[in-house]
Amino acid sequence: MWTRTLVTLAFMLPALMPGETAMADGLSLEQDTAGRFAALALACVDREYPNQIRHVMTSDDDAGTPRQLTPSFYGCFDWHSAVHGHWLLVRLSRLFPEADFVAEAEQKLSTNLTRDKLLAEAAYMAHTERAGFQRPYGLAWLLQLVAELDEWDNEQARQWRDWLRPAEQIAVSRLHDWIPILHYPIRDGEHSQTAFAFGLIHDYAKRMNDERTLAMLADAAERFYQGDRNCPLSWEPSGHDFLSPCLAEADFMRRVLDPEAFTDWLDGFLPQIGDENWLPIAVVTDREDGKLAHIDGLNLSRAWMLNGMAHGLPAADRRRQALVDSAMAHAEAGLEGVTDEFYAGSHWLASFATYLTSHRGTHSSAAASPPP
Repeated sequence: MWTRTLVTLAFMLPALMPGETAMADGLSLEQDTAGRFAALALACVDREYPNQIRHVMTSDDDAGTPRQLTPSFYGCFDWHSAVHGHWLLVRLSRLFPEADFVAEAEQKLSTNLTRDKLLAEAAYMAHTERAGFQRPYGLAWLLQLVAELDEWDNEQARQWRDWLRPAEQIAVSRLHDWIPILHYPIRDGEHSQTAFAFGLIHDYAKRMNDERTLAMLADAAERFYQGDRNCPLSWEPSGHDFLSPCLAEADFMRRVLDPEAFTDWLDGFLPQIGDENWLPIAVVTDREDGKLAHIDGLNLSRAWMLNGMAHGLPAADRRRQALVDSAMAHAEAGLEGVTDEFYAGSHWLASFATYLTSHRGTHSSAAASPPP
């Protein structure tokens, strides 16, 4: 058993290329650590139980096991964790193609991402009584999986990507039906939050040159967030948060605003950046409790959002160093929880750790802002 994930501290930010060390500000993801992250996903993408499903039934005929209902994404305790577990395997296989874990990863991806199984996933999503299925968090991660496959220059990946198109189209359609009629943003720290999902969806839309979705998100940013001031960062976190409402909003807005506009907006939104003890590390009290283990995810997602905010600011902005320093501290705390000790965290935290340490959202062709 390994109980702790280590990343190397570094001070350079080279370009991210397949097969090279994947870097985030101050963090270096080495191949051995990538293998540990991959091992957590490999252990759950085909592990059906325990399982928590949110399944709308219209008759007895709708009853079924997780594997019967959603035959591709039935593992990792819940549907969205299964989706981003597959995303993790795709991303790490793409970045470390010579690693020992790649053969097993590709085998499990090939088993789960078949044409027939993905058509069954699409049929499940398309049910008229499931319009809100996995909205917005799971749908956003599904689109991230599509984008990751789209970026991978690999024949098998291109096939998986094509087979995902029906589910992708349903996800995009559901979001286009929902976001324009959503009158208020959802500002919680869990799966319902809009700002976090909007960020992932925005990166997908950039990759796909989907101007319609980008325009919808720009409109949402204007309606929901443009006028926000003095976000109550001191109210965070709530006890079950794995996302920061304030930082996720800022990380989304740096995607839709140019650096000058983002600088001005951030002045009013988070004026406390850089103050003494402005963002304390979140405390985890019990990693065996699934909800309390969310706090490890909060520290990890805070770290990547802080890095994203820094990337959205002009190079000379005085807040960049404070953001990166806080990101490093949160990353170190969050990575402590990325272990195989408790399934409550092991079924999902490696995806967050991979997103952070491979700098997804800033070091990819899907990113809106290039690294400094």
